[in-house]
Amino acid sequence: MNLRLPSLALVLGSMISVAQAQVLQPGLWELTSSNVQVENQQLDVGMLMGVLKQNTTPEQRAALEKQGINLGGEGVRVCLTPQQVASESIPLTDPQSGCNQQITERNGPDWKFRFSCPKAQGAGVAHFVNDREFTTKVSGTFNATGIQQNGSMETRAVWMGQDCGAVKPRT
Repeated sequence: MNLRLPSLALVLGSMISVAQAQVLQPGLWELTSSNVQVENQQLDVGMLMGVLKQNTTPEQRAALEKQGINLGGEGVRVCLTPQQVASESIPLTDPQSGCNQQITERNGPDWKFRFSCPKAQGAGVAHFVNDREFTTKVSGTFNATGIQQNGSMETRAVWMGQDCGAVKPRT
């Protein structure tokens, strides 16, 4: 199970990136995932976050924070700058991750997208509730353990405020 956690964090980090061109508030955002399934088996997200928080070494935590991912509160916290929310680029994709994302359809508050990473690929839809909240639903395949697996998850992103505190934006 521990080998799945970094992939889930990577996918989770990539999910918020679809929001880049939508008018969102800059600042601290918290992403919480639900309905996470791997090979049609429901995973306990609360337990996963607890395991992730407990088993993440200081070095791993520092590496995640360097990528703009902070494990805090009920999920993952990320910081978006004013430039990132105003840009047409993908602000939260780590340039060294090898991940790409393409918005395939924009229909009002609903955007469909595809993503591709070295160890994960799939598609999803983002729904923008307002400038302080959006949700995503994604499904795809990932290969965290040397075995390709199917998975899906839903994520809710909520704006926490303008002050990002110790959470650094992705650059």
